[in-house]
Amino acid sequence: MKNLTIGSISAIAIAAAGALSPTIAAAEDYTKYGIAEDLPGTCNYAAIDAKDYSGRTLDVITHAIPVIGEPTALHAEQFAELTGAEVNVVHVPFGDLFQRIMIPFQSGQNAYDVLFYASLWIGDFNRFLAPVPEAYTASSGMSDVTESFKGVATWNGQMVQYPMDGDRHYLKYRTDVFENEELQAKYLADTGNALKIPETWEEYNAVAAYFSGFDWDGDGEENYGSAEVSKRDDLMFSAFISRAAPYAKHPDVKGGFFFDLETMKPLINTPGFVRGLELFIDAQEAFPPGGSSFGLGDEIFSFGGGQTLMSYSWDDAFIQAQQEESRIRNKVAAAPLPGAKEVWNRDTGTWDSFDAPNRAPYMTWGWSSAVSEMSDDKEMAFDFLCFFSNEANTFHDLQIGRFGVNPYRDSHFDTTFWQGLGWEANVADSYVETLSGMEQSTNRVYDLRVPGVGQFMSSMANGVAEAMAGQKSAQEALDGVAKEWADIVDRIGEDRLREAYANVVRLEDG
Repeated sequence: MKNLTIGSISAIAIAAAGALSPTIAAAEDYTKYGIAEDLPGTCNYAAIDAKDYSGRTLDVITHAIPVIGEPTALHAEQFAELTGAEVNVVHVPFGDLFQRIMIPFQSGQNAYDVLFYASLWIGDFNRFLAPVPEAYTASSGMSDVTESFKGVATWNGQMVQYPMDGDRHYLKYRTDVFENEELQAKYLADTGNALKIPETWEEYNAVAAYFSGFDWDGDGEENYGSAEVSKRDDLMFSAFISRAAPYAKHPDVKGGFFFDLETMKPLINTPGFVRGLELFIDAQEAFPPGGSSFGLGDEIFSFGGGQTLMSYSWDDAFIQAQQEESRIRNKVAAAPLPGAKEVWNRDTGTWDSFDAPNRAPYMTWGWSSAVSEMSDDKEMAFDFLCFFSNEANTFHDLQIGRFGVNPYRDSHFDTTFWQGLGWEANVADSYVETLSGMEQSTNRVYDLRVPGVGQFMSSMANGVAEAMAGQKSAQEALDGVAKEWADIVDRIGEDRLREAYANVVRLEDG
């Protein structure tokens, strides 16, 4: 019998992953897991079924159920049944995941073979990770990964993370509101402005504020303007970066977004970041009740459930809205993040004006995976990651909002695939055009990926939270963050951080 052991996983999640089989599974059994067909590829079901890992054990650490944790459980069970391996999966809440991986690394313990984690931790983890062998970098799945997400997986020119997700922030909005002639006329009469998809964050805030506190979709419940990730310890820093990016990322200024690469002086308290934070503070008037402490899950279900007009962050809220049972299915669309018509130029120390809004697409940290350098079963570990992300599994996972797997291959930018799921053509077109357009941008922002990144992000989140709560002005809060960042640079070492940060700047500056 092929075995699977899952640690810290609920009965609901086990049911979602499929019932344990009392007999050895064959490649053809993928249908019981919701896989429509076994697609051609290096690590498809037939190829993995030919492997025999009987009597061998694979230890996997991953995020809690459901985001990433649930597909890990699902594909671990499949892999175990196909290969004969025993696969032990440990699920860990996000707040504990970094330390649960880092402590064994630092103490030299061979605790896990396979790791799923936030890709921005590569700055701390890279020296403990096994480089991805050529057999896998040349696989069918890897050859289709976009260049930007190959870059996210690479450190000092070598791929050490295994791409299995592609994350970016973009705007989601309700088309049934923006295209409603009665609401368009009411907005024009009340504001003097035409109702249109926001092109700047100022416009976003204005539209969101107007559409807060009344039942504009006729479901008997009050609606609100914006759902945003605003909880300090639940990825709020990413929402802030999305808002600050177009004001602080000047298309003609190179050499760093968070720091000046040459001096490693923090830029977090410069005027562009301050403007973004001021607008984040103002946006709270359009949040639903409790919205000032929304985590990612809250944002997913607020927009995806039809409570709010707009949202921005990862794909999950959009995919949730497009589930078959959703009451707002095909009443949503995607668009680029709002931009800025004034952008801070740190070279000249002035604001530059733009006729068309400056856009700064945010390629967020996203999930990634890797194999520990200490693993005694690297081939089996890489086979598992190759199988996890094979063509059939990925197309399945993309369809389930709570899984947290978002487009990261060129083949995912195909409107016919999304239309095949029941998406109307205009919805699929807006989604594909928005996401693929970000791949072409020359003014993108990536996450800070350096040693001690958790310290930097925690400091940023604390400062932003103080400003959001009215305890400090935006400038005062970010001045405090900048001072803390300078202290962290001193502790970790300017040269060490500069060498690491250069990997990020290369992605941003092309």
